Amino acid sequence: MENKKSRCIASERLCDTGFSYTLSLISGKYKMTILYTLMEFTVVRYNELQRYIKGISYKTLTVSLKELENDGLIIRKEYPQIPPKVEYSLTERGKSLIPILDGMCEWGFKNRV
Repeated sequence: MENKKSRCIASERLCDTGFSYTLSLISGKYKMTILYTLMEFTVVRYNELQRYIKGISYKTLTVSLKELENDGLIIRKEYPQIPPKVEYSLTERGKSLIPILDGMCEWGFKNRV
């Protein structure tokens, strides 16, 4: 690991860091909330997510779920039945974010004003 004192911020780029990459996957108003919900409840249906995350629009939830699925963080399972049934859950890659989400929860409980 490079000595931090010898580094110069002028030659660094935030976009090249792991921090930036992680943020690119989980940033957005509701993505972390969706991930947290799936962490807590394991398998969740679309309507359950919409009820649990009060105030999220149909479009925003749909777009967020598609992005999380495209990034390999969640699985969308569709059942061939009428009415249609769709469930969402975390992939192994998504589950690897659980320690981060847990840490944020702990920090929130300890620092809640």
